[in-house]
Amino acid sequence: MSEAVAPGPATAPVVQAKGLRGGALGMVSSMVIGMSSTAPAYSIAATLGFIVLAGTGFKAAAFILFSFVPVLFVAFAFRELNAAEPDCGTNFTWATRAFGSRAGWLTGWVVTVAQLLVMSSQSALTGRYTLLLFGADGLAGNRAVTTAIGGVWLLALCWLCYRGIEVSARVQWILLGIELAVLVVFSVVALGRVYGGSAGAQASLPQWSWLWPNGVSIGTAVSAVLLAVFIYWGWESSLSVNEESADPRHAPGRAAVLSTVLLVLNYLLVTVAALAFAGVGEDGIGLGNEADSGDVLAGLGGAVFGSSGLGRVFGLLLIVSVLTSGAATSQATIMPAARTTLSMAAHGALPKVFGRVHPRYRTPTVSTWTFGLVSLALFVLLAAWSDNVLSDSVDAVGLTIAIEYTMTALACVWVFRRTLFTSVRNFFLRGLLPLTGGLFFLAVLVLAVREYAKPDAGETTVFGIGGVAVIGVVSIVIGFPLMFAVRHWCREFFAGRRLPRGSVPRGGDVIEA
Repeated sequence: MSEAVAPGPATAPVVQAKGLRGGALGMVSSMVIGMSSTAPAYSIAATLGFIVLAGTGFKAAAFILFSFVPVLFVAFAFRELNAAEPDCGTNFTWATRAFGSRAGWLTGWVVTVAQLLVMSSQSALTGRYTLLLFGADGLAGNRAVTTAIGGVWLLALCWLCYRGIEVSARVQWILLGIELAVLVVFSVVALGRVYGGSAGAQASLPQWSWLWPNGVSIGTAVSAVLLAVFIYWGWESSLSVNEESADPRHAPGRAAVLSTVLLVLNYLLVTVAALAFAGVGEDGIGLGNEADSGDVLAGLGGAVFGSSGLGRVFGLLLIVSVLTSGAATSQATIMPAARTTLSMAAHGALPKVFGRVHPRYRTPTVSTWTFGLVSLALFVLLAAWSDNVLSDSVDAVGLTIAIEYTMTALACVWVFRRTLFTSVRNFFLRGLLPLTGGLFFLAVLVLAVREYAKPDAGETTVFGIGGVAVIGVVSIVIGFPLMFAVRHWCREFFAGRRLPRGSVPRGGDVIEA
């Protein structure tokens, strides 16, 4: 890789045409896809209780807020790199530009592993909450039934993604709209009852001090950060559909940054409302009650909305919001995963068959269905193995996310290294902030491996090592022999001759393969 400075005016990025439908998405649709990928309702419901249990108490709100800062820094890196090269391969393409074909290929692999593991989690979620929605609470604990229903959801969402980006975007609008509306209603009602004095003795008025993490031990802070940073993962999906955007260079990057801002506002509203209404006690509806830590919203729904007819309706809508959250996330995971493998094939990093695009729908065909079927097989395998292994595989996603964000942030600094001091803007948005975000997630990766390797860190152990660390590390390491296996079909890519020349429009610097 080399970088030169172009003396003339900036030119448009050169991106290899892949057959996708250009101009199909506006910035708001890209932002909806990015927010949907994070599963706001499910993420906060499944994480907030554990953050409180880590020992943060009311300071859980502070860790939700401060964990957003490095995520925002990484979002700036995504935006800058996308403006230079709006390729749907995103991390794969940019890491290849910066660090070479092997680093790029392995980055693409790590991102795909994260998406596969997340699909297992979300499929289990949609299966369970579909049964809860129809009152079949007894069957919701039946692994075979929930796996079957989750598998049907997975295949149906694959079909939607295959059917066209416009159809996918419209469905995302509906699912996210329901999800956010219910969360806002929940928060407003909860806070209204707190300030009205009808929330109960466990309630507390919100305090500004909840937003500052003082008085928390280092060990507690590390545990809370490890939990909190990953509830934001998924916003970068808005960049994976960049080649289908009406403004590929700018709209997806802006959508990514705005997605992170809207997410932190949403998370803070729900967190403060839940803390104020339920408190952090270890009994009853308190967020410190370990029995409800896996889904605090389900435990709070009846208490917040009451048992009247209207209360039951809103309690049902809370279940709907988590269900739509899981469905929207699954769909918004399939889309970027298919486009990553499509881009890898287009650039010669995977066999050409993965680069096929439907002539009418203009969506990846082989990539979409391959990812869907592999996700289904992995989901069934993990669910059949045990719920504990499935749970640990979900937690292992954190390791892959940390690698993804670290690589992208450092790629931004390296790609733009010769123009970092040409302006204050470049220094901060291409250099200092991405570097800070990248180093933060590198530290998170090290801490996460150390934490998850403890025998009591997850639900399983392998030779005395925590199952989360084993699943995460093994999933990543598998990429090395797989990379050597595909080199036979991808010789030009690994020889560094397949990526076309790209350009960086702002600052005048040009990336060369």
